[in-house]
Amino acid sequence: MSRLLDQPSGGLTYAGAGVSIEAGDEAVARIKVVVDSTRRSEVLGGIGGFGGLFALDTSKFKEPVLVASADGVGTKLEVARMLGRYDTVGIDLVAMLVDDLACVGAEPLFLLDYVAVGALDPARLEELVGGIANGCRLAKTALLGGETAEHGGVMGPDDLDVAGFAVGVVERGHELGAHRVRPGDVLVGFGSPGLRSNGYSLARKILVTSVSALHESAYEGSSRTLGDELLVPSVIYAPAVTALGEELGPALHAVAHVTGGGILGNVARILGDDLDAVIDMTSFQTPEIFFEIQRRGHVSADEMVRVFNCGLGMVLALDANAANAAVTLARSSGIAASVVGEVRSGGAKVVLT
Repeated sequence: MSRLLDQPSGGLTYAGAGVSIEAGDEAVARIKVVVDSTRRSEVLGGIGGFGGLFALDTSKFKEPVLVASADGVGTKLEVARMLGRYDTVGIDLVAMLVDDLACVGAEPLFLLDYVAVGALDPARLEELVGGIANGCRLAKTALLGGETAEHGGVMGPDDLDVAGFAVGVVERGHELGAHRVRPGDVLVGFGSPGLRSNGYSLARKILVTSVSALHESAYEGSSRTLGDELLVPSVIYAPAVTALGEELGPALHAVAHVTGGGILGNVARILGDDLDAVIDMTSFQTPEIFFEIQRRGHVSADEMVRVFNCGLGMVLALDANAANAAVTLARSSGIAASVVGEVRSGGAKVVLT
């Protein structure tokens, strides 16, 4: 090594700067099995390379269109950090990614994750990635690879953030969206048992007054602690949407994933300029945790539907004669579903009744 200085041992090291190569190697070894559990037949090779390989089955499509999404878990991770529990937030990450792909009518194919930490704890990473792998299995999606970055000296030792990137495929001309929605369409809603991964900055400000508060009852009469309630994992809707697309074909017009922006902001995304979506707020169940947020924070109904899903995780626009079949099929997949409204002529507004 004549191009490097001949310095004596005992000087500064990468580990001394906050990055442990040994911990990184241990983490990769720990997660290899869970990553392999998400494998699809199109995956080539395994983790450890410089890129993940996925052989797209072009025989299934005449003109395949790839669809990509990127997202994170947001400040729900702070609740997980405060409780030291990371087994479910990976499911949330997968849901945020693949359910966005489903809104375009795409079948999710593979996912990559990015985890940034202040100090790498292999056991904690294994728990987190185990949740991501669990979500991928539920979504029938391959965890193709990812990256773990140890940001010693920049992030605190206990700090952590996670993001993901997913790719799906849809046949050209079969894309779902606002261009297919018309007056008379029926709106079918998929229920959400919790907050999913959105609005946690407001929810935490109101509910999480201390670590001990997370161990108290979520609300009067609840059998769950506040921590358990806030860590309820997101339902992954993508497989049900894919099944609906296969069963109903062109009768399924558009899908809105109710994430950041709440019911108002997301349902509006599937409307043309001359259409309104009219939603009956009594047609689906709103979990009690949303009312608790309102009570403790004196949050108006208008603000709630701008921030939270309020129990409505996904909204689908369909031909009126396909609505009952859609509800039945969704329920057979274990998803709470009901007719929640209709599309009318209007001015690109979401009207809540």
